[in-house]
Amino acid sequence: MDTVAVITGGAGGMGVATARIVGRNQHVVLADVRADRLDAATAALAELGIAATGVHCDVTDRQAVDALYAAATALGPVTAVVHTAGVSPAMGDAEYIMRTNVFGTVHVNEKFYAVAGSGGAIVNVASMAAHILPESLIPVDRFPRALQDEQTFLADVLPSCDVAGDSRRSGIAYGISKNFVKWYSSANAERFNGRGLRIVSVSPGSVDTEMGRLEEAGGAGALVADAAVPRWGTAEEMAELFAFCVSDRAGYLTGTDILNDGGVVASIRERARVGVPGT
Repeated sequence: MDTVAVITGGAGGMGVATARIVGRNQHVVLADVRADRLDAATAALAELGIAATGVHCDVTDRQAVDALYAAATALGPVTAVVHTAGVSPAMGDAEYIMRTNVFGTVHVNEKFYAVAGSGGAIVNVASMAAHILPESLIPVDRFPRALQDEQTFLADVLPSCDVAGDSRRSGIAYGISKNFVKWYSSANAERFNGRGLRIVSVSPGSVDTEMGRLEEAGGAGALVADAAVPRWGTAEEMAELFAFCVSDRAGYLTGTDILNDGGVVASIRERARVGVPGT
């Protein structure tokens, strides 16, 4: 029986690029909230000879995630998950961003933990924004509550998004939510290893995808221009890293975050150290 790789946000730029790689050796299940894009993505992969199944799924809905894994495990054992599904500041208000990025991560990962066999691996997509947000603004002590009670978590964490006014609220929520992704992927490494599973997060920089370009006017373009590698990253560059992380070649890799941002964060920190104006 074929093994199966699940890719959430699978009809997006990074999702499809990842499917092109992992689909060489596994059946791919693409999960996405946009059914129209799923049809196009699975058709494009079929033309490349890649076996792909599309599943309409809202990762904030625990029952929808259960149905996603039921469809995937019916095709074969799930050995890899690449969780790219998420939203950016331009796509909604603070609560929407927090619900999607935090609870989507919890639902997808906890179900993977429940159904995957030993040797499986999951990659969660965080963001360079998680590395840029000052630590003083990150309510990490409240992060475990997301696994206990979603409404309590929101009530405890959303006020932290108010520190810079209404215009920055979604951006702060995004940075906090992606810090949660990093935290979850580290905090649960030992628990996952108890079932023979690996868990890693990757923090992309500004990536030239539909979602990535939504943030161009909101500051992403300026960050790219000042980076060590002054260009947008490509979906394929991210996909190669995701695919490596869930492969057997990365068998010693777990509980960590990999920053793949073209040197944006390094440039910000070095400019701040030497006192370059505007940093």
